[in-house]
Amino acid sequence: MELFQAKDHYILQSGERALWCSRRDGSLQLRAATDLLLAWNPICLGLVEGVIGKVQLHTDLPWWLLLIRQKALIGKLPGDHEVCKITKIAVIPLSETEPQDLELELCKKHHFGINKPEKITQSPDDTKFLLKTLTQIKSNVSAPNKKKIKESKEKEKLEKRLLEELFKMFMDSDSFYYSLTYDLTNSVQRQSACEKTNLPLWRKVDDRFFWNKHMIEDLISIDNTEVDFWIIPIIQGFVQIEELVVNYSESSDDDKSSPETPPQESTCVDDVHPAFLVALISRRSRHRAGMRYKRRGVDKNGNVANYVETEQLIHVHNHTLSFIQTRGSVPVFWSQVGYRYNPRPRLDRSENETVSCFRAHFEEQLKHYKKQVIINLVDQTGREKIIGDAYLKQVLLYNNASLTYVSFDFHEHCRGMKFENVQTLTDAIHDIILDMKWCWVDQAGVICKQEGIFRVNCMDCLDRTNVVQAAIARVVMEQQLKKLGVMPPEQPLPVKCNRIYQIIWANNGDAISRQYAGTAALKGDFTRTGERKLAGVMKDGVNSANRYYLNRFRDAYRQAVIDLMQGIPVTEDLYSIFTKEKEHEALHKENLRSHQELISQLLQSYMKLLLPDDEKFHGGWALIDCDPSLIDATHKDVDVLLLLSNSAYYVAYYDDEIDKVNQYQRLSLEALEKIEIGPEPTLFGKPKFSCMRLHYKYKDTSGYFHTLRAVVRNPDEDGKDTLQCIAEMLRITKQAMGLDVPIIEKKLERGVFFLPGRAVNLMRTSLAFGLRTEGPWPKARIIY
Repeated sequence: MELFQAKDHYILQSGERALWCSRRDGSLQLRAATDLLLAWNPICLGLVEGVIGKVQLHTDLPWWLLLIRQKALIGKLPGDHEVCKITKIAVIPLSETEPQDLELELCKKHHFGINKPEKITQSPDDTKFLLKTLTQIKSNVSAPNKKKIKESKEKEKLEKRLLEELFKMFMDSDSFYYSLTYDLTNSVQRQSACEKTNLPLWRKVDDRFFWNKHMIEDLISIDNTEVDFWIIPIIQGFVQIEELVVNYSESSDDDKSSPETPPQESTCVDDVHPAFLVALISRRSRHRAGMRYKRRGVDKNGNVANYVETEQLIHVHNHTLSFIQTRGSVPVFWSQVGYRYNPRPRLDRSENETVSCFRAHFEEQLKHYKKQVIINLVDQTGREKIIGDAYLKQVLLYNNASLTYVSFDFHEHCRGMKFENVQTLTDAIHDIILDMKWCWVDQAGVICKQEGIFRVNCMDCLDRTNVVQAAIARVVMEQQLKKLGVMPPEQPLPVKCNRIYQIIWANNGDAISRQYAGTAALKGDFTRTGERKLAGVMKDGVNSANRYYLNRFRDAYRQAVIDLMQGIPVTEDLYSIFTKEKEHEALHKENLRSHQELISQLLQSYMKLLLPDDEKFHGGWALIDCDPSLIDATHKDVDVLLLLSNSAYYVAYYDDEIDKVNQYQRLSLEALEKIEIGPEPTLFGKPKFSCMRLHYKYKDTSGYFHTLRAVVRNPDEDGKDTLQCIAEMLRITKQAMGLDVPIIEKKLERGVFFLPGRAVNLMRTSLAFGLRTEGPWPKARIIY
């Protein structure tokens, strides 16, 4: 469709239809295409694919019109229905402000032989008005109106920042999908249950997943069938469509395609090697939508955060089989204060206050799905236990026979990266899977229906949830293919089919994770390949740190944009966040540029010097030694380089005066017994910093430790977040060896170590006097 710019309107035109968008008040109006002749000097800006809706980023600022600028064809669903992903959008101010270069595809009818659309020329009257306006602005600056102008500039800066986030949502996350002929909001089973009517697509959608409903309300409210053409239901989520060939003769070694994307070459299909279409559709609820640390748990209406329905669809010879699962935050009132790395969860309301909202959530679920099998993957010990216990208590209070509760401590069962142990769960619930069945339709109608769903959750409903949902869906798909005669009864899925299947589910996990947490899914390498590899573990460490950083500022803007898209008032003080972000960025750049360069050079130098050839470097950090043995009246910071390899960690002490490392210690990761994080041990006063204590064995004797703290550049920080990131990296590297190490948060005590025949105060160990003894360090060091 063509986009025209006139003095008072933007005009969308397709054939005999036209939609006029006012540049004065943002109103939308259906007009005949011939009315273009009535517009003042209309200029064709180019072509667009459709209307997303409109959004107002601030009450004092104009409306913005969102258009689909570019799409990508994902594939075709049964019935030859095309599914498209929005790859680029155009955002146009519904005001007299001139739009930026929209980079639209040019219309051949109006731009034949022209590379760029013409700019609208101003009339003399417009020029006089503009000059008058500029004169007024200049006079206002010199008048006592500077405060208003400053406020106006702040609004403009904030609007620009929110617009940047809006663009990123649509163009960087691969999150938004639509079809002009297929209802992506409804599962095959819900579609088959609806009466065959001539209603337009948007009138048949599932309201929960109609993501742009609020943005397009002005069109929905128009009582005219002509409006149907302009309303495109859009989902946020994920869609991937692939054709798989069942071929047991091909070797897995023949498949050389990238693990990130399935092979694209066409495959010869015959009666010997049957093919089937597999599609995965994830649709995110627009209710309680938002970012991880901004939206947790349940709300007063029973909606939960990160609620996603995922449908796995198989199509073979006019037979379509569908299986759906859901994920969603634990439906109690809980939260995590999001300015810490992996903050501790807390319950925000009492058990009695939660009952009604918990009931509202599951009554809505049972209305849609009849039965619910809850798979709760949260840890049954540690910091997650409080949420798991609250969940179970509410299930017992609800006491509904249509609910089945299954608890599976994912981290406990899959300790040491043994994610294949998820089969323990699928084996245990195998009968439930078979009893649940799936939806099966052919040209004649419905053959059978799915009776109930699995509702899977962990804390974030991301990484663990995706691994388990993929495992359950695979069991179902193998049963379906055997029923259809595509697979032999006793054979597993062929290697190449299985690999593409794993890629599809891993891509699904990454997409949902980016939408909720801002980064790709952790544990994605297992979902992609069926194996947990060290490279994936290290990538997880980076993604965890990225999630923490993104949360600090970007999530506030992203949450505000999501709320505005859904018509929810923004309650957070964005101006305050905007100011803090700018201050943080300036301080961060100023302080860290030279420091990072120095640290990077040091880490690279000593990585080569200290690590043997058979060890791989996994990370390095500049820290400060704060062992009690060094904390006295003459104490000053001792710089430490902590280097991590695939099998050991190195503690290298850096001497500022001679500008080099003067001593270091290599410790096997096998010797690392536990990691403690807590306030710095001090003699007097309140601790300023958090410390990390690494406990290790030396010659099979326990009781040794290093106490380290982070280099803090902001006086408001205690360094705990950095230490938690480092501790997690140490743990997952040790897990790669098939071992584990506990991370404990506690108060770090000062103490005395007793040698045979005498007591040595840690304030005065041999190390404090610079002496060396045989072995890596003196034994009197760090034991309490």
